[in-house]
Amino acid sequence: MPIKIPDALPATEVLQGENIFVMTEYRAMHQDIRPLHVLLLNLMPTKIATETQIMRKLSNTPLQVDLELLQTASHTAKNVSEQHLETFYTTFDQIKDRHYDGMIITGAPVELLDFEDVDYWDELCRIMDWAAANVHSTLHICWGAQAGIYHHYGVPKFELPQKIFGVFEHELVKPSSPLVRGFNDRFMAPHSRHTEVHAEDIEKHPDLELIAVSDEAGVYIAKSTDSRNFFVFGHPEYDTDTLMAEYNRDIAKGMDMPLPRHYFPDDDPARQPYSTWRAEAQLLYTNWLNYYVYQTTPYDINRAGEEATEGNDERPEA
Repeated sequence: MPIKIPDALPATEVLQGENIFVMTEYRAMHQDIRPLHVLLLNLMPTKIATETQIMRKLSNTPLQVDLELLQTASHTAKNVSEQHLETFYTTFDQIKDRHYDGMIITGAPVELLDFEDVDYWDELCRIMDWAAANVHSTLHICWGAQAGIYHHYGVPKFELPQKIFGVFEHELVKPSSPLVRGFNDRFMAPHSRHTEVHAEDIEKHPDLELIAVSDEAGVYIAKSTDSRNFFVFGHPEYDTDTLMAEYNRDIAKGMDMPLPRHYFPDDDPARQPYSTWRAEAQLLYTNWLNYYVYQTTPYDINRAGEEATEGNDERPEA
């Protein structure tokens, strides 16, 4: 089944060009099924690229997903046109009385700031608090994961001596989790961050559990034991050339940037990199949608976010 997005969104043409099934709004309205309502809070400055990357992952499932784009009202985006935001994005005040099956909170390039110093932190906290009662399951990505696990569970972040930048090998701590069903025992994933959370802080919290870690990159996936919140501390949605674009951008600024690790063939930035993480990245999004959203969300969308619903109170094995 496809993802349903506005016909004029830039991602529509890109995804159709990749033979990804994108359903028009008209066709979706005439199907006698209820789509999953997913809210994407996009905090990245490269909003169109991030939209497209995440929509690509959400589209490759047998489920119809009605995706809505959310921006913060307390921060002015500088790398996307005002027309794009006005056309395709909503704000929290416009959706705060609604319910959603799922929500995704992206990363943001604000890691070196204290959470409380981020200009939209208060608004983000309101959104995360609202999600606890109005969203069935929330997936947090990179800085969004650090922000979410700090706000909900008090897990702090720590500045790294050197940026974690590249594609790293990971292992499954809990391979029985449906979130990583189909993953290889050891798998690759991209990271690009200056801060980290510590595994021991997650392990000692009674409401959290580790799913996957890396010897080099640290914690990769954690979740709440009630399966309402998921935290992914890397960037599984990244395209093959995203790290290369980040590296070239910083070099052009005159920054002393090390090469992204385990990324360029033979560590030669003149050679085209290739993806070693695409399969597990797709499984991550597909498994989240299937096992933790579709199979457990109430059919009545107005009940999404409740702890349990009559006839639908069973969650998959954590």
